[in-house]
Order: sequence, then structure tokens, then C-alpha cells
Amino acid sequence: MTVLPDDGLELAAEFPDVSHDQWQRLVAGVLRKSGKDVEGAQAEEALSTALEDGLRTRPLYTAHDAAPDPGLPGFAPFVRGSRAEGNTVGGWDVRQRHTTADGGTVLADLENGVTSLWLAVGEGGIPVASLGGALESVYLDLAPVVLDAGREVEPAARELLRLYEERGVAKDVARGNLGADPLGHEARTGQSYDFSPVAALARLCAEEYPGLRALTVDALPYHEAGGSAAQELGSSLATGVAYLRELTEAGLSVEQACAQLEFRYAATADQFLTIAKLRAARRLWARVAEVCGAPGAGAQVQHVVTSPVMMTRRDPWVNMLRTTIATLAAGAGGADSVTVLPFDHALGLPDAFARRIARNTSTILIEESHLARVIDPAGGSWYVERLTDELAQAGWEFFQRIERSGGLAASLRSGQLEQDLTETWQARSGKLAKRREPITGVSEFPHLGEKAVEREPAPEQPSGGLPRVRRDEAYEELRARSDAHLAATGSRPRIFLAALGPAAAHTARLTFASNLFQAGGIEAVTEGTFEDSGATEACLCSSDALYEEQAETVAAELKASGASHVFLAGRPGQYAGVDAYVFAGCDAVAVLSATLDRMGVS
Repeated sequence: MTVLPDDGLELAAEFPDVSHDQWQRLVAGVLRKSGKDVEGAQAEEALSTALEDGLRTRPLYTAHDAAPDPGLPGFAPFVRGSRAEGNTVGGWDVRQRHTTADGGTVLADLENGVTSLWLAVGEGGIPVASLGGALESVYLDLAPVVLDAGREVEPAARELLRLYEERGVAKDVARGNLGADPLGHEARTGQSYDFSPVAALARLCAEEYPGLRALTVDALPYHEAGGSAAQELGSSLATGVAYLRELTEAGLSVEQACAQLEFRYAATADQFLTIAKLRAARRLWARVAEVCGAPGAGAQVQHVVTSPVMMTRRDPWVNMLRTTIATLAAGAGGADSVTVLPFDHALGLPDAFARRIARNTSTILIEESHLARVIDPAGGSWYVERLTDELAQAGWEFFQRIERSGGLAASLRSGQLEQDLTETWQARSGKLAKRREPITGVSEFPHLGEKAVEREPAPEQPSGGLPRVRRDEAYEELRARSDAHLAATGSRPRIFLAALGPAAAHTARLTFASNLFQAGGIEAVTEGTFEDSGATEACLCSSDALYEEQAETVAAELKASGASHVFLAGRPGQYAGVDAYVFAGCDAVAVLSATLDRMGVS
């Protein structure tokens, strides 16, 4: 929080205090110049940004934006961190995911900055019988191992415990997570499995392996199905509560049951929302533990993974920027462990370079940026504290909605949870289609001539449950149609951009139109004449003033030259010969899909 220095020096003492009303009047004056005649709170609202879950980011936060006391790191409600020391001692745990039994790749990661392993075992991953080979030469007393084995969790867990015993790893030294997650598996595949073996593993860990946890509460299936931050939080709480019920019925105390859970969340390139989500998650779980009669056991252990939803297949190099921001947010948000997905994750198995960049992302943030040296660096920000509180409220409401429907399992099986997630994704898809949520390298600044990045196919992931979505999927479909056309005909579909007037008049809209059409795989031709372009459609690009003078004449000339469809880049008007208008906020996906249809690109 903002505190005056001990000497009482206040740097703004010579300036008169400004009230909130005065600030709003100044904002209204600026907006009036841009044509918006609003006053007071409406002026401030005009600068606000709508988020999912009914939340809004306002342009100004002050000390009057009250939020509950976040407490201190290591103490309930654990908003500021699950441990008093945070990640100041060595930084967060750098956890890398492996899906193949390649011991060389595993060792390369551990020798170059990775501190724990996350292994996909069984279907879509490493065969249980090959687990020992994947961990060949790994010092299991130093490197924690986290399993993700789906239905094969019991044989995989028993195999890992056998390896501990075979290699002389003491039970009190073993660290990691056996990865049981029946509800997460059902969300992924639509198939459930018996909880009895999971309860037995939890009892074994509680009694003999103090450094091992038995269960993971994985919120990624709900994030990857298009869920919002609050839906991800609510689903994770419902999962955690369901596991607490099962474990306590199996004979564990509430404290023992809480100690068997690790929570897994997604980190996106929206850094403040990610920070607030992780802080809110700790607060909410602390509340669950308090209600269950174990307030001291409410310190949530968090494993954070950079979002698979945000990873693109086109121009994948931009994924490095996305994962860097997400990792920064995860670290600032207090994550205990962080997995950075390689930039080529969406294309198949990552190569050595991609894996190196992924692990070095955490290394640079910890060792060079010293991000972990400050506990909860966003704490005290009026914006972050308020966003944390609002997100916690929204997450708790969604958790209660799931509980009212009978719990997470019932919500999954009835289809209600999928419907809720689908509605959220449909709303977001509309923003993506209109480029209100831009995707650099895909919907904005696409590069049609880029050399495709090719990778070996990754093992097929379990499916059959909730869908997996990607931000780029609508544009990827358009680009795939263009690629097929290129392969079949030797050229991409084209559109001629007719620039009217001097560069100062047409450059802005020419650039806009070029970006728009290339996002759908349509090559924009700006040189020469329409007849020489090889295009069948055209788009006028210029200023409003020149449109009034020339648009109808040029549109008629283009139609006479063979243009079957003429666009105009700018606000919709009434120009004879113009068939459609493209402008900021138009449905780019619908426009591009219809254009490809007319061009015969199937």
C-alpha cells in the first residue's frame, strides 16, 4: 500500500488536491473532442474495458476502491502467497512436460535449468513399462517427478514408487505428485474411473511419503474448453471439494486430505488477469479449508502452465512473447511451479531449440530479472487488489452454481458445465472474429510467405470429453483453405487493392485491408492494374473525402474490367458499385470465408 516516508515528506504537497469529480470532468472534455458527449460516471465508463465474467477494468483506481485485507504471505487467506518466504529462495520450480520416453531429452532439461519433471504416462504418453527408461540416470532424490497418467494412475504410481525403492531413495526424500485426477480425466475423455485406488495412494503418501502428493486438481480441461478465469476457478474449487469429500470418507483427516492436493491453472498473456486469478485461487481455497474446519491447511500449492489456447500454429515464433508474459504473470502471481510450453507446442513434438527457449524463459526471469526476489510484487496495487476480489467473487459464484447442480461430476455428465463453457467461448469467438481480441501473426500482421515450421507429430491426446479450443482456429481454417488452393493451382487467391489518391490519403486503409485479407490467406496485390493482378475481386482504399469524389467511378471501372465483387475499406456508405464494406470491428472471419467461397476456394 502507499505509505508516506518516515520524514513525512509528501512530494505532492505543493499541488492542490484533485477530486474524482474533477478528473471525470477533464475526461469528459477530452471525449467531447472525439465526438462523445458524456458526463460524470458515464465518461469514466466510456474508458472502461469489459472482461469476461461480467467484470470491467476501469481507467482509474484509487484508495477508495476497497478490497479485503490480503493478509501476509504464508498466512490465511494466503492471497499474497502460500509460504512466508515465497519463491525468494531459488525462484519457482521450473517444471518441464515430457510425452515420450526420451531419456536424453529429460537429462538435457535437468542439466540446463529444469528442476522437476512432468511426465505424461499411459495413453498419449510414455508407456508405464518405459517409465524407468525415461528416468534413466535421473537422480530421483533431487528431481521431483509429477505423473499425468489418466486411468493408468495406479500402475504408473506403483512403478514410480518401485523405482524409488530400487534406486535407494528414502521415503522422506521423494518429492512430486502421483497425478491422480479422476474428474479431470472424465472432463478430458468422458470416462470416469474408480476412486478407491486413488484413496489408497493418498493414504500411502500421507503415512509414508511426506513429500509426495497423490492428486492433482487440474483446471486446464476447463480453460482449454473455452472457459473464463472465473469458470476455471469455480471448476477447480468444485473438483477440490469433491476430492476432500472422497478422501475424508476414506479415513483421512481434512488436514491430510488438503495436503494431498496440488492445483493446476493456466497462465495467459493477460498478465494482470493471470496474477489476479492465482491470488484469488489461494483466497478461495483458504475459505474452503476454513469452512471444513482446517484453516491452517488452506495453503494452496499451484502448478501453472502457459495457456495452450493462446498458442498459434502460424508464425509460432510469436508464441515466445506470449509465454514470456504468461510466465512473468505466473511468477508475479506466486505460482509454486511453472511449466512453459515450447513455442512449437501446437505443431507437434518440440525440438531442442524450442525446449531450450522454454526453460530459459523461467531462468532469465528468475536469475536476470530477479522476479522471484520480491514476494507478491503486484500486491498493494489498487487495481490488482480490486481485480483479485472481483474475480474471487465471480469464481465463488460459479463454484456455487456447480455445487447446486450436484457437484462437478453431475455437472459434467448432465452437459451443463460444457454448455456454460461453450457460451463463454462463443462470446469470445465473436471478439476474435471481429479482431477485438487481435492475434499477432494470425489475425493481425499475417505473413503469407512465411516458411512453415514442421515438427514430428506428437502422441495423440486423450479426447472424448470437453472440446479443446484454440484462439487461432477460425483463422487457421481459412489459411488451410488458401494453402490447399496454393498446392492445387500454384497460386493463392488474390484481391486487388485499388489505392486512390496520394499515399497520405490511402496508406492507413491500404495497410488495414492488406492485413485483413491476408489473415484469410488472400494475397493482397497493390501494384499494377486490376487486369494484370490475377484477382477476381477488388477493394477501394482511401480517405472519406476521396471516396466521395472517386469511389463510384472507380468501382464502375473495376466492374467493367472484370471485378466480380468490390469492397470499400471504411465506414459503410451508399456508393453505387460497392458491394461490401470492411472496417475495424467488422466480422473478419465471416467476410473472409464468404470471399473464399466466391473465389471457389474450398
